[in-house]
Amino acid sequence: MNAEINIQGVVLETERLILREWKLSDAKDLYEYASVPGVGEKAGWSHHESLSESKAILKRFMEGKKTFALELKSTQKVIGSLGIESLRHDEFDQLYGRELGYVLSKEHWNQGLMSEAVAKVIDWCFHDLKLDILVCCNYLDNEASARV
Repeated sequence: MNAEINIQGVVLETERLILREWKLSDAKDLYEYASVPGVGEKAGWSHHESLSESKAILKRFMEGKKTFALELKSTQKVIGSLGIESLRHDEFDQLYGRELGYVLSKEHWNQGLMSEAVAKVIDWCFHDLKLDILVCCNYLDNEASARV
């Protein structure tokens, strides 16, 4: 069963990141990393073709209230997202849970940033939201996501 998720007003912090709600002013940062070929494709979506496409997706993030912006503390720039998505696995229907989905700017790959963010969200989901289960899947050729 899908848990109710609302990240409105939630701010999580790690050593290098601030996980927070998206703001309209984040549109350029989103487009900057989401328009790079190969970034979105690793997560199952096509890279963004225009700033207006990024703005439309940003509005969906804001309306959905389930996707964190990952802001790098050192630059105050958004470098990725981490969504607490609907659970789409029938075998877990009796459990209160969600599925994690994430993407990170290519220039920040292999630095442990996503592992840091996911660990913080896992802690929040189990301790604060009292979830029974969190699922995270990746494409077989996406070894970096598998390591997270």
